[in-house]
Amino acid sequence: MIEAQNLTRRYGDFTAVQGVSFSVGEGEIVGMLGPNGAGKTTTIRMITGFLPPTGGRVTIDGKDLFALPHAARRQLGYLPENVALYPEMRVEEYLAYRARLEGLARGEVRGAIGEAVERCLLAEVRQQIIGTLSKGYRQRVGLATAILHRPRVLVLDEPTVGLDPNQIIAIRELIRELGRERTLLLSTHILPEVELLCRRVVIIDGGRIVAEGTPESLRASSVGNPALHLVLKGAPAGVAETLAGVPGVAAVHPATDQAADGNAAWLIEHTAGTDPREEVFRAAVARGWVLLEMTRQRTSLEDVFVRLTTHERAGHDPAAESEETVQ
Repeated sequence: MIEAQNLTRRYGDFTAVQGVSFSVGEGEIVGMLGPNGAGKTTTIRMITGFLPPTGGRVTIDGKDLFALPHAARRQLGYLPENVALYPEMRVEEYLAYRARLEGLARGEVRGAIGEAVERCLLAEVRQQIIGTLSKGYRQRVGLATAILHRPRVLVLDEPTVGLDPNQIIAIRELIRELGRERTLLLSTHILPEVELLCRRVVIIDGGRIVAEGTPESLRASSVGNPALHLVLKGAPAGVAETLAGVPGVAAVHPATDQAADGNAAWLIEHTAGTDPREEVFRAAVARGWVLLEMTRQRTSLEDVFVRLTTHERAGHDPAAESEETVQ
C-alpha cells in the first residue's frame, strides 16, 4: 500500500534523507523510529506529499504520489505531529469544512462525519468549540479528519506526543482499532508504543535506514552474546576471575546498575546455546557467596535503538541542527 523507493531530500549541500526505500503492506502497522534530526519527519512529509523529494518515488495503493497526486491522496490520511485545527470552530463544523476540502459529495458528508465522530469517540464534544478541548480530544479531532474521506492508508506522526498517560492509552486503543481496517505507518519516539502496536519497525538514522524488521528479529540480530544478570551480597573478591572460568561464559562485566546498598551486580555473557546458571550457582555456593539474584537479561527494543543510533560526534555539527529545524 505504501512503497518508498530511493527517497532523497537535499537542502543545498546538506542531505537530510539519502536513498530511503521501504514498503508497508496492506493491513500492516509499521513503526518508523529515529532520533531527532535523523530524517524521520522529512521522510514522512515526502511520503504524504507535503514535501517533494529531490529524488526517488512514492506510490500509494499503486498510484504514483507525484504523477497522480489526486488519485493517490484519496487513499491517504495524514495526522501531522502538530495538528492544524481552527480553534474558533466547533468540532462538527470543522469536520464538515474538511469534508468539503477532501472533495466529498454533499450527500456523503453527513455519513462520513457521523462515522468519524463515532470511531474517534467525539460524540460528546461534537458541538464544542475546538479551542476549549483538551489535547487528547484535539488529537482525536485530528484523527477524525485523517479518516474522514475513508482512506485505506493512514500516516500518523507522533500521535501521542504531549498527552497524559490516560490520553495516551485512549489514543493507542483508537490506533489499534483503526489498524484492523487500514494500513498504518506510525512515526513515534515512544518505543513501548511501537512494541505494543507495530508488526514491523523501520529505524532511520543519519538520513538512511539502519535497520528494518519485526521487534523480535531486531532484538535477535542486534544483541551480542546472551547474558545473565547476577547480584551478590556485599562485594566478594575474585568474582570476575572465578565466573570467567565457568564453561560457556564468554565475558564477565560489572553491571551498570550497581546497587547503592553495597551489593555487587555483574553481567555474565555466555555463548549461544549454553546455560551456565547451574554452574554459576555452584561456584557461588562453593565460595560462600550469597546469591541474591540471577536473571536472564532480555534485550529491549530501546537497547537495539540506542545501539544503532548512538554515535560519537566530534564537535558541533551544524548540518544536524539544520535537519532538526527542517523537520
